[in-house]
Parts: sequence; structure tokens; C-alpha cells
Amino acid sequence: IDPNEAMFAANRKSGDFQNINRNKRSMTLNLKKPGALDILMRMVKDADVVVENWRPDVKTKLGVDYASLAAVNPRIILASISGFGQDGPHAARPGFDQIMQGMGGLMSVTGIPGSGPVRAGLAVADMSAGLYAALGILTALLEREVSGQGQWVHTSLLHAQIAMMDFQMARYLNDQEIPIQQGNDHPTSSPMGLFEASDGVFNLGASGEGNWVRLCQALAQPAWLKDPEFINETLRVKHRDRLNAQLAVLFKHRTVTGWVTCLTDAGVPAGPVYTVPQVFEDEQVKHLGVTANLMTGFGKEMQYITQPVTLERTPSHVVAPAPGWGEHTDEVLSEAGYSEAEIRQFHADKVV
Repeated sequence: IDPNEAMFAANRKSGDFQNINRNKRSMTLNLKKPGALDILMRMVKDADVVVENWRPDVKTKLGVDYASLAAVNPRIILASISGFGQDGPHAARPGFDQIMQGMGGLMSVTGIPGSGPVRAGLAVADMSAGLYAALGILTALLEREVSGQGQWVHTSLLHAQIAMMDFQMARYLNDQEIPIQQGNDHPTSSPMGLFEASDGVFNLGASGEGNWVRLCQALAQPAWLKDPEFINETLRVKHRDRLNAQLAVLFKHRTVTGWVTCLTDAGVPAGPVYTVPQVFEDEQVKHLGVTANLMTGFGKEMQYITQPVTLERTPSHVVAPAPGWGEHTDEVLSEAGYSEAEIRQFHADKVV
């Protein structure tokens, strides 16, 4: 069952489509056509997991809700990802990442103070909902080893976005502390933020008393250790403006590389702020092997982001580019036990 053709067909050769859909097979199946549901259920019979992201009512209308799938395969796990959840007053509403960043509170804490709400630079709700769904699927698979039964796993972009803001939400719910925009400063640690060197900017993370002592030593500022306004992290956060101003004066006298080297050698976390091209020039990034090259079916070698989790005994590999539209339809149908004549008829009837 492939994504909506109008949205994706024109961009199947793009880097983002290729990256998201590598190592997959593609088949088409029009569930509104007679006989299509039978095809799906034949595949469900031997499947472990079905993942869908329709509006909550759609799967019931199509006959692919959990009860229908479980009737065919009691061990099946159905994973549903929606905008607002499977029920409730907003369940039927469509939703995108941008909407959830706003409704989930993220935009209210992102950006420079006074700038107004700001969207985060990546699809936080989309990505986190997918990751939470994957965790739910893995948990359900483990539980199935005990019970022998599948189950319905579902999450929403809204819930996932709220969960990603766990620190801010917990402080509000339990301490009545309303989080606000902090710009590039950490809300509860200081000094931690973005600072300007003579030739650019870098990040400093001197959180905690150990890092604070090492920072003062690296900067030859022993007086800061005795300053009553800097004596602990709570006070350093309270007097952040004064501390940052003093740091700014010092940091203007060296380059980014000079400060990152100095601070890192002293055991204080620090790092440059890269553009995307600079990310892939970093020696550690190269060492981690974050990209893999693969020749596509349309004659272009493309680079793919590798899995950020390494399994030492069974490492992952990028072995196939994103498939063409319905490229594996006949192959999957054949594996499901359909004859060549039946498959030809499915095409003729536009079931696939």
C-alpha cells in the first residue's frame, strides 16, 4: 500500500524521498476496489505488524481496523499514528507537524525572548511520533512472546510532541513554572549557550559544579569561584546576564577553534556551530560513517543517512534505494500465493 501518488510520485528521485524509503519494497493496492481487502488480509495472515497513519475513522470504513485484522491473525500488531489520537474531540481533525509544534507548546519556548513563537527547524512531532510508535511495536512484539496475542498500538503527533517536552511540562505541572523562550541559553544551566569568538560562534556547556570549576581554571578566573552571585548553578542562572557579559569579553580574544580546543582540553564541553555542509567535513562525523552511497535504479549514485544505532553483531546496511511506484507489486502478490493469471487480472481490474 503506497503513499498518495499525487504527493510523492513527482519526487521519488529526490534525496529526502530516497533516504526515507531506502531498504523498502513498494506495492500498490486500491482498497476501495472489490477483492482488494482479500489480498490485504491474505498478507496480514502471515504478517507481524501493520502500520497506518490514516485519520482514525478511515481504517474502520475500509475494514482494516484492529478487530478485523485480529480476526484473521490474532498475533497481528496494528500500529496507528494520527494527528490528535484515535478518539476524543479533535480525533477527526487533520494535523501536520507545524500544527502540533504550536498546540504541543514547543513554539512557545523556541526562539529569542520577545520574538514571538518560532517553529523548530526540524519535524519534531513527526519524527518523535514515529519513534514512539516503533518503541510501542517492539514492546508489543516482546509482550506477544508471553501472551501469544497481538494488540493495537497507537500514538499521536500531539501526544508525542508533549512528551518530547518532558522537562518543561513536568516543571509546569508540578512546580507551576511556565517555560518561556530562552534563545540559545539553557533554561536551568549556566553558563550553557552560544558565545561569540573572534571569528564566529561556538557552544559552551559548563553545566554542573565540576564543569564550572574547570571553566574558571581554563579561563584563569579564580575570582569567579568565590563570587557570591556565581557560587552555585541556581545563582549562575539567576545572574546569567552578568556572567554571560563577562564571558563575552573574554571569548572575543580567540578563534572558535582556539576556544573549543582550550575548553575541551580542560574537560569543559564545547563545540563549533556548523552549517549542514560543515557537518559532513567533521572528522568524527566521517569516522562514525553517517552516510552510505548506493546506485539508484534511475542511474544516479545517492548518499543515504545510516542508522544512528549500531548493532555490533548484526549491523544494519543500506542495501537498496527507494523503490519505484509499485515496483514490487507482482513480487509481493506472488509471495502471497497468487498465480500469474490472478495477478494479471488484478492489474486489469485496477485492484493494483
